[in-house]
Formats: sequence, structure tokens, C-alpha cells
Amino acid sequence: MTTALGSPASAAELAAATPDSRDRCVDLLRVASLATVVLGHWTMAVVTLGPDGSAQAGNLLAEVPGLQPITWLLQIMPVFFLVGGFSHALSYRSLVRRAGGERPGVYPAFLRARLHRLLGPVLVFVAVWATGALALQLLFAEGPLTATATRLVAQPLWFIGIYLAMVAFTPPLLRLHERWGWGAFGALLAGAAAVDVLRFALGVPHVEFLNFAFVWLAVHQLGFLRADGALRLPGVPAALALGGLLSTAALVWLGPYPVSMVGMPGEEVSNMAPPTLALLCHGVWLAGAVELLRRPASRLLARPRVWRAVVAANGLAMTAFLWHLTALLGVYGVLLALDVPFPEPASAAWWAQLPVRIGGALVLTAVLVALFRRFELPPPARPFSAAPRGASPLAAIGATLTLLGVLGLSMVGFGEITEGRTATLVAVDISAPVAIGMVLVGRLLVERAGSARRRVTDPARQG
Repeated sequence: MTTALGSPASAAELAAATPDSRDRCVDLLRVASLATVVLGHWTMAVVTLGPDGSAQAGNLLAEVPGLQPITWLLQIMPVFFLVGGFSHALSYRSLVRRAGGERPGVYPAFLRARLHRLLGPVLVFVAVWATGALALQLLFAEGPLTATATRLVAQPLWFIGIYLAMVAFTPPLLRLHERWGWGAFGALLAGAAAVDVLRFALGVPHVEFLNFAFVWLAVHQLGFLRADGALRLPGVPAALALGGLLSTAALVWLGPYPVSMVGMPGEEVSNMAPPTLALLCHGVWLAGAVELLRRPASRLLARPRVWRAVVAANGLAMTAFLWHLTALLGVYGVLLALDVPFPEPASAAWWAQLPVRIGGALVLTAVLVALFRRFELPPPARPFSAAPRGASPLAAIGATLTLLGVLGLSMVGFGEITEGRTATLVAVDISAPVAIGMVLVGRLLVERAGSARRRVTDPARQG
């Protein structure tokens, strides 16, 4: 949104202009889910110094397994995908209405609009880190944190890649939802269950990777159901919350699913990568829980100050998410430079140092957000006009390249760019330069397809 002079609107202006029909809980859930992930990473990250003086990253939950049940509350990334399904359904339907129906230009325009705000901060993050990592390798000796930092900061990009896939699949899955409703969600749930049976009971190799689609698309499909009011029907939120929670508990109790809903270093089975049926059931109970809290949350969000804070946070949430690990590693870098000892993980000294680390990370994140938040501004609204017939395939190819490039970069990181370090993505080895190239080319294709226009002939003037 912009002011009359064309400058970006402030949070106060946006808050004041919010229509009464807007579901403000969606904005709160988006901010709360990302904020919980950030706080969880800052709290659970463990950095120690090896015998050679190099820094090694670990996870507090692996050091203290008794803490792993708290991930049933802290792992709320499924909520972000739930909110994404809700928002994508409303956005796509709005565009279809403006276009006067399903027309060739709707899909490219939808992809361009959704990817513009998402990829703006991502491209800047990638450019800064790729340039910095290259400079470090060419001009400076490797420091104790270099290898850990260049690998670790890229890992949250996996979420961006999966989310891009949800955007790309929105139109066909929305049509399935409109035809089958709960049946479409049930089919995805059944697909996730079948994959785990093939994986754990029959030992079929590589089949588990299908659940990257089945699990996250099923949670995204719940967002479609929420957009149509199906989650608000009497008894539905409680049934989802109770059924999902009991199902998750049963699956973990019976095995082979671990207790933790986040990945653990060296873990044989992870609920996250690839995602499992247990994680999907976890997402179902979260969907029911947040719906049960909708009314009290709505009353809270009706307060002007609270709503202004949520609007302001939404304007910088993705930027903060992208840079929060950079800030945390910056804090550890300062501690190293000051020769502050790194306490034994989970020791009394480690817990005593935790508020300092989180406080420092919060300050550095605020600085980075101030520098880069302008790249998260939404694109200016533009009227719909028809696109050439080939624009939709071009947009689909661009979205595919972009999401694969982002996923590849999350796996390979920014380290050893000049040495061609690779990681395997869908049976193909991919390096950081190749992944970055895929993101750039894919983004250009989506932009080109979404911006393409053709002259529309007025039927009244046809002979």
C-alpha cells in the first residue's frame, strides 16, 4: 500500500486503513510462527570450539534429550503453511475475479505478485552472503567461525523453497479443493501415510522424499479449508486439535517416529527432513488449536495499539527470519574476538550466558532489518491484463527453477564457492554458483511471464 504521494505507507496508516472484513488473526499467526522459529533457533543453537579452535554448531535438544517434548509447542512452522494456504486462496480468487474468470494471464500474474515480496529479501540475502563468502575465501584466511557460518546461515532457505512450491501449486490444488473439499486434504493425508508405510514397513528406498510434497501440501490444504470457513464449523477445531494431538502421540509412542518435531544432528529418523506422518498430525492439532484461540485473539487484535504492532511486524518478518542466524553468529564472533569462553552446553554458565546471546542477536537483527527491510515492501498494485498464451508455462518453469535453486542453496550453503562444493538435490549434484544462477534465472522468467501483456480485442468491435 502507498500513500497519495506514492511513498510506502507507514504501519499506522496501514493499520488505520484495515477493513473490518480482514481476518487479523492470519497476520498475527504469520508473525508469531516466524518469531517462534527465530527465538527457538537462538535458544537451541549450541556453538562450541573444537580442539583445533574451529567453531562447531550443535543443538541443545541433542545435548539434553529431555527437552525435546517442548518442540510440540515450539515447532509451529506448519502454522505458517496453514496461513499461506489461506492467503493464497484469497489472493488467487481475487485475481480471478478481477480478470473476469480463469484466463491465461491469471497464473503468471499470481506467481509474480506472490514471489515479488517473498524473493525480494531473499535475493538481497543471497547476494550479500555470496559476495561476503567469496571475499572471505579470496582475500582472507579462514576464521574459526567461517565454515560454520557459511553453511549454517543458508539452512533456513529450505523453508522458502518449500513455500515457493506451495505458491506454484496453489491454482490446481485450489481447484481440487473446490471440487472435493475435505476429500482433497484426506487424499494428501493418505498419501503421506502410504509413503511412511513404504518407507518404514517395506523399506522402499528414496520414497520418503515424496512427503516433502504430501505433508506440506496437506497443511497448505487446511489453509484452503480455513479460507472457506470449514475450520470454524462447530466441533471442527476441537476435533482437529484433539485428534491431531492423540494421533501424534500414538505415532511417537508406537514408533519409529522420534519425540522431537525438529531435526536432531546424527538422528537416524527425523520428523522434519523428510517430513513424516507424525509431523503432519502435529500440524493438524496446531491448526485446530489456533482456531480454538481465534475469538480471544480477535478481541486482542481489535485494540489499535496491538494491531499496529502486528502490522509493523508483518512488514519486516521475512527479513528478520532471513538474517536472524547471521545476527546470532555475529554475537558468537564478538564473543570470540573478546576471548569470552564458550561454556559447556546446558551448564549453569551456558544458561547464564543465554540472555546475553539472545539480547545481542536481537540488537544485531534489528540493525540488519533496518538495512534491508525496504526490499520486503510489497509491489505496487497494478490492473490485470491478459498475457500471451505461453506465459503460464514460462512462469511455471521459472517458479520450478527458483524453488530448486533455493532448496539447493539451503543444502550446499555459501562455503567453498570457488572450490565447487556440491550437495545432492533430487539425485543431482548442485553447487552454490549453480543454485544462485537457477534462482536468478527463475526469478527473471517469473517476472517476464507476469509482466507480459497482449492486446485484448473488444468483442463488440469484431466483424
